[in-house]
Amino acid sequence: MKELLALLHEAGHTDFRDARGPLAFTQRQAAGKFTSEEATAFIERLQSDEAEGTQAVAHHEDPPAPADRALVRLPAERLAAELRRRGWGVTEPPATTT
Repeated sequence: MKELLALLHEAGHTDFRDARGPLAFTQRQAAGKFTSEEATAFIERLQSDEAEGTQAVAHHEDPPAPADRALVRLPAERLAAELRRRGWGVTEPPATTT
């Protein structure tokens, strides 16, 4: 487990939970619970990526703050109205054709 965690740190992750998405860990694995076969497979994968000079582990941004997540759910019209109330100029984006 120490070797796996060290490889995750080298790949830019802070812990198992942080690497859950990029490495497709299960919830159990994100809690640091692996069978010996699983741990061996992930160690081999990380070492082979390192040896090849590639990195299958994607670096990701910090998760959005709660206020930012709320903005995504806010209807565009309400967001535009609030921005206008604050003095911003807001225009509708051009229509896209698909």
